[in-house]
Amino acid sequence: MKITVDEDKCCGAGQCVLVAPEVFDQRDDDGVVILLTPEPDPVEHAAVREAAAVCPAAAIAVSDGT
Repeated sequence: MKITVDEDKCCGAGQCVLVAPEVFDQRDDDGVVILLTPEPDPVEHAAVREAAAVCPAAAIAVSDGT
């Protein structure tokens, strides 16, 4: 799994951090997403998919494979 985020789309809602805090964080000044792990361990995959699904700005893209 590979994750990319579009910081320009991010609205700072923080849903990704609530769902997958090991993979996502937020900047202190504006709340924009910070990707901590672009290629997470398999145990995180379900949480990452959920985070992408609940992102109100559709700022998270998940791809399977390399």
